[in-house]
Amino acid sequence: MTSLVAQRLIAAIFLVLGGWALLAPQSVIDIAVMPEYRDSSFLVTFAMACFGAQACIFGLMSLVVKYTSKGFLAFAVILLPFFVFDWYFHSVVPVLNSVGMLDAVGNVAMFGLAILGWRAAKREEAQAS
Repeated sequence: MTSLVAQRLIAAIFLVLGGWALLAPQSVIDIAVMPEYRDSSFLVTFAMACFGAQACIFGLMSLVVKYTSKGFLAFAVILLPFFVFDWYFHSVVPVLNSVGMLDAVGNVAMFGLAILGWRAAKREEAQAS
């Protein structure tokens, strides 16, 4: 796998999950959140759409910039707190149901892709110098 393929796959995860939250925020709430935490107020739906918009921004930027090995490594490290978030809001305070854990699946996939991208970028950078 090349670093560019890893980068584009990371972008795709952000664009798919973020696009869902942006374009159908109430759907995300209805399908991914436990019934006792669901809310259909404007502000909650707006916040979910904002979350999706930010994910889409990062996904689009990931399509147009070039990650270096340091960028992939930084991204992998930045993802670590999100694993704590997913665990906490699934296991301790059960806000996310099994569908809501798609966030965790996406984070695991992106973490793996970040490590693969880091390795590929290190090779590519060594070959270029």
